[in-house]
Amino acid sequence: MNLTISPKRSTAVKICGITKIDQAITICSMGVNAIGVIGVKESPRFLESAQRRKLFQEVINTNLKIERVLVVADINDDEIAEIAAFSGQPSIIQLHGSESPERCKFLQKKYPMFKWWKAFQIRNEKNLSLIKSYEKAVDAFLLDAWSIDKRGGTGKRIPIEWLKDTKFKIPWWLAGGISKEWVLESLDKINPYGIDASSKLEKSPGIKDLTKVKALIESVRN
Repeated sequence: MNLTISPKRSTAVKICGITKIDQAITICSMGVNAIGVIGVKESPRFLESAQRRKLFQEVINTNLKIERVLVVADINDDEIAEIAAFSGQPSIIQLHGSESPERCKFLQKKYPMFKWWKAFQIRNEKNLSLIKSYEKAVDAFLLDAWSIDKRGGTGKRIPIEWLKDTKFKIPWWLAGGISKEWVLESLDKINPYGIDASSKLEKSPGIKDLTKVKALIESVRN
């Protein structure tokens, strides 16, 4: 009997905190799986709704296969209804607030046109087991490093030893300090579904260094 050995799945790549349409289109052409924009007003990478819709619409026109991720925190139903009412919609809404499993499940059922991700800031190894209560409430997890005053984009990293045996019933993405150098050191030790990069690839908040973005993507693909 001849057995076919499947090649290892390529790690997905998301570039987050994009603020410029021209950079979004260029990054899409580099072979990313997802791009993200920030809808949290406290973030230095925040985009107003009209700007987000315009950017997402350009991505839709460029490549429908690329996921369009909107990062929010404790969003209310009126805000979600507004997002759903206009063109230039995200394909994924990423929750960075204090949303409970019940709230996440409600959103998943009420707004099935979107995929729902839940982000967690991992303070210690125990946090990894606590978040399993969300497995039936969202479509994916995003694990980020702990910060006392920021929801993301800190450049800090979760210790790799915490993640070696990480297994969930849904896909998980890793954020926090992702760069070409980190990929070369770490992706042979852990197996996230995807990686989410932002601050380590920037010239300034929201403005990406496209040379660093390209180098990261090539490191993952190779």
